[in-house]
Amino acid sequence: MERGEGEAEMAKVVVVTSGKGGVGKTTTTAALGAALAQRGERVVVVDFDVGLRNLDLIMGAERRVVFDLINVIQGVAKLSQALIRDKRLENLWLLPASQTRDKDALTEAGVERVIADLRTKFDWILCDSPAGIERGATLAMRYADEAIIVTNPEVSSVRDSDRIIGMLDSKTVKAESGERVTKHVLITRYDAGRAARGEMLSIDDILEILATPLLGIIPESQDVLRASNVGSPVTLNNAASVAARAYADAARRLCGETIAMMVPAERKRFMDRLLGRRAA
Repeated sequence: MERGEGEAEMAKVVVVTSGKGGVGKTTTTAALGAALAQRGERVVVVDFDVGLRNLDLIMGAERRVVFDLINVIQGVAKLSQALIRDKRLENLWLLPASQTRDKDALTEAGVERVIADLRTKFDWILCDSPAGIERGATLAMRYADEAIIVTNPEVSSVRDSDRIIGMLDSKTVKAESGERVTKHVLITRYDAGRAARGEMLSIDDILEILATPLLGIIPESQDVLRASNVGSPVTLNNAASVAARAYADAARRLCGETIAMMVPAERKRFMDRLLGRRAA
């Protein structure tokens, strides 16, 4: 797993974060991790949600967890013992969280050491952060080079995301050294019909409030739920689905490609127009 001699040191640490819970951070971490690995990148997804531990479930690896992030930090296990290789993609790995209730088990020095070790082994380190502004979330973003702020098109979600942007600009190692964490917004559970009826914020409203570049728009989709229920990132479970393609495009943008942004259309209106033409 170590980088070969002469290989460039280019690991990127990306925190997947949000102010509000339930917006789809863990789903996003798994989907983007798998999409990057499908491109041939060496990827590790790290679960920082100590006490809850959901990333292993969505990755379909819950029965293979023996050691976890806290065990590595406390010296109970080596990093190589805790890393779990994905059974579908050989260059995708998982470092699971612990189910301990002791949030103080996650120390800054320990996280720094683990991230530094992972940087020598992978191209991408995706850190699945707990929601909010507490210790776990602060440590998940502490060593980030980039951040994906996951938000739903709801006022409370967007307002809390703005708070997280403030933390990224003040409580990270990059911020302390006068640099900035590169930030992206990923809008999940977007429903074009509800947006058109004014029941949720529009894309323009969200971008105006957050003033942060858009990485992608993931439509509300049953495919995401189905993939989670069978323990598979949606980008692997149903790569042809609209949600999977939106995540794959987001992964390409994360790699620096310029991809046109597809705004999910309102299916009902399209069907109405189609039926109207047939009736005529």
